[in-house]
Amino acid sequence: MKLITIEEHYTNQKVVDANAKYAPKRQLTPEQQKVADFLRTKMYPGAELMDIEKYRIPHMNQHGIAMQILSYTSPVGDYVPADAAVDICKMANDLMAEDIAKYPDRFRGMATLPMANPEAAADELDRCVNQLGFVGVLLAGQYQGHWMDEPQFLPIFDKAAALDIPVYFHPALINPIIQKYYYDSPSYSPIVAAELGSAAIGWHYDVGLQVIRMILSGIFDKYPNLKFVAGHWGDDMPAYLDRMAHILTTEETGLQRNIRDYYTSNVWITPSGIMSATSLYAFVKLMRPDHIIYSEDYPYIQPTNFEMFLADANLPEDVKEMIAHENAEKLYKL
Repeated sequence: MKLITIEEHYTNQKVVDANAKYAPKRQLTPEQQKVADFLRTKMYPGAELMDIEKYRIPHMNQHGIAMQILSYTSPVGDYVPADAAVDICKMANDLMAEDIAKYPDRFRGMATLPMANPEAAADELDRCVNQLGFVGVLLAGQYQGHWMDEPQFLPIFDKAAALDIPVYFHPALINPIIQKYYYDSPSYSPIVAAELGSAAIGWHYDVGLQVIRMILSGIFDKYPNLKFVAGHWGDDMPAYLDRMAHILTTEETGLQRNIRDYYTSNVWITPSGIMSATSLYAFVKLMRPDHIIYSEDYPYIQPTNFEMFLADANLPEDVKEMIAHENAEKLYKL
């Protein structure tokens, strides 16, 4: 079975170094430093993110992955002054394009954008698509406490709609106030709290809500052809669609359609390494089969049975092929 995976992360040491110059400096307590060191070790497999020849290509060959769509593993330039952020993001996109060019049959790319300057971000997205050949854009979390449905970010979505490329919403670290209120507790360790508020569940609810807020903002009434992608099985939001459609009626929202209709027609979801048969069967029913796309979340999640997850699934063969590669080929025009 041919596999195309679309949430596959990447970085470059030059980009890491450029961002490090502007990273916020904080005085950490010994306990906070312990948590930071643990998360850095567990959540940042640097060599596998950077070394395509040594790690990525062998992994793809081993698991029968024909193509990955690459994206930067974390926001590029989010803590960088607006003028410098534009230059860093351009450098980041150029470096990714150079690596993709080495293996043009195995990789495509998603743009990373300078969110501090939405107009420049729209221009960079245009350059990435029309000059570098990128097939989408990935937006990570919120930008310094601002949600993407706020009006200042509209130029980015205007450009994505005009270019007809999908916007992938990906988690990032959540607001410290939310972390403290929802996830920190004296009943368990700070490391457990940090993981609960991030990769376990916290940042998934955060970015899942991001997509719902975008729908409620009327973005799909303004741009009916705009397309979003949400990983980790839509960060659980499809499970609540019937409930939201019942509570958030069109009379209350002022939208042209109900929230479930927008989600199932304008949003695609991916497993992002959550290789659970239970989730697969549930979300095939909650969504449309043609709106689910395979993804691994490489290199963060690496089960050993990638190639068997869909092959062994109790689904019609045409549905398996859609999820494995056909939906990605159609959405990203591969």
